[in-house]
Amino acid sequence: MYSTVLTLHSYWAFLTLLVLLFASFNAISGYYGNRNFVMGKDLRISLFALIFTHIQFLLGLILYFTSPYFAMWSEGGVMGNPVSRLILVEHPLTNVIAVALITIGWSKHKKQDASKGKFAKIALFYTIGFILLLSRIPYANWFN
Repeated sequence: MYSTVLTLHSYWAFLTLLVLLFASFNAISGYYGNRNFVMGKDLRISLFALIFTHIQFLLGLILYFTSPYFAMWSEGGVMGNPVSRLILVEHPLTNVIAVALITIGWSKHKKQDASKGKFAKIALFYTIGFILLLSRIPYANWFN
């Protein structure tokens, strides 16, 4: 089960990052282009990014608790080992913060009346979340 979830988590990460990047660029271009927030297009792009991010988060939770690295918590020395610290502490914690920010951006955009305000909330929170996600990816493990 671990290897299946790991593979799914790795490939879904590519899709999630692409959709999130697209949603961020869409919101930034909508903000600076003074476009109207179109419920059919702009809402769906942002919603798909939110959904993809949450699915990735759930896959990550399953992977976290089924990972062989998880046993290192009982053995000790997690913080002293850079690889285990990245996989067991930095990556999950940063991703929880990123998913929370993306979710906050989604919630805050719904409270805005003006299109510029909707685009601003999505652009800000989704872009910060995207950068946080990129910052803590275990690239050495991801490309193996």
